[in-house]
Amino acid sequence: MPVPPTPSPTGRPAAPPYTLLWAMLLTLLSAFSLSQAFRTVTSIIADGLRTDFGLSAESLGAFAGLFGLSFGVTQLFMGVGMDLYGLRKTVLTAFPLAIAGSLISALAPSYHGLMLGQLLIGIGCSPAFLACTMFIARHFPSERFAFMSGVGMGVGGLGLLFTGTPLAWLVQHYGWRWGFGLLAVLCALSWIAIFLRVHEPHLPSDDLPKPSWLTAVKGFGGLLLVPHTWAIAIMGMVGYASFLTVRGLWLSPMLIDRYGFSLVATGNVALVVSMISLFTPSVFGRLDPGPQRRRRRIVAGAVVMACTFCALAFVHHPVATVALIMFMGLASGYSVLQYADVRSSYPKETTGRALSVYTMAMFLGVALMQWLSGIVASYAQQHGGEIYQYVMLFVAGMLLIGCLAFRFLPQSPLLAPKSQASP
Repeated sequence: MPVPPTPSPTGRPAAPPYTLLWAMLLTLLSAFSLSQAFRTVTSIIADGLRTDFGLSAESLGAFAGLFGLSFGVTQLFMGVGMDLYGLRKTVLTAFPLAIAGSLISALAPSYHGLMLGQLLIGIGCSPAFLACTMFIARHFPSERFAFMSGVGMGVGGLGLLFTGTPLAWLVQHYGWRWGFGLLAVLCALSWIAIFLRVHEPHLPSDDLPKPSWLTAVKGFGGLLLVPHTWAIAIMGMVGYASFLTVRGLWLSPMLIDRYGFSLVATGNVALVVSMISLFTPSVFGRLDPGPQRRRRRIVAGAVVMACTFCALAFVHHPVATVALIMFMGLASGYSVLQYADVRSSYPKETTGRALSVYTMAMFLGVALMQWLSGIVASYAQQHGGEIYQYVMLFVAGMLLIGCLAFRFLPQSPLLAPKSQASP
């Protein structure tokens, strides 16, 4: 049931206390944290999958990318569901699919079983972060959106810690199937916590008539006809995807194949870079320069990341490579500014839809980049090239394409200086 407003000293209804809002947000973030674990698990279990099922680089990329594909495609429907039925009901309805997918993956007898598990996991996790961003947008001050989103991404990054040393140790001693089994248990605990603890505060807009499914879908689709949506979507498709393609897919195989690292050693590297990525989003969010300068900072961050991937392509020293991976985790925090850019680029009444479309683009980008990186790796292998050099240059190239689109395609009139926006 909805949380009743806390009465103020004057007897008028007041907003729920921040402590209660924070408790609900952190509970929602537990699902997002597990979503982060699922989208980065491939890096640690890749060697086991190659051994058990004889997967090629292309098949491994397709496996990792299917999570992002199913996650991204269903964003539109999850956004509509949240508009019509609320955040809580949408998450509670979808998340059991992640539990089922985890169990199917743990018991999968073949590659096809793994792919089915990935499909269900992606759909089940798809409302996780969108629910958190919409909760922040609805119930926290708008001027703190970038900072709060950064905190949310940081807390959600706890899932990345699990797919570092802890999962590497578990997989090395008991096998990759145990990793999926443990994730299924953690998902079930998260679902129970959300069921018991999350009850959205009532808003005046909740009393307005709800649109039909068809009208709601048209509203989401209408955003794709807005010219400045494409710059935001293209940049969204490459920003987070570049970090996740390395951290979530190629980090462990690269360190094992290039330098002979053990699985636990690669897990330690993944753990440290994940710990760094816990804090950088909130730092970038706190340093948000505002709508007029934010876009330049986004482009600058993406260019720095592209240069880092170019360096990873050509540097063949273990210490230098690990240092560059750590720097990648540090620089990746710039992507939180893209959420603030989305919120500033659309009218307030379309914020939820805009965030949903952006999140859809972001994870379709993850699927596309991971899948294409597998094809690039397979091409390099067949033509005698160094796999990871080709992959890193590919990721850098995708980032630069995104920067060009973000810079030169139309931007929102809401971001134009007032002197230019005025008739």
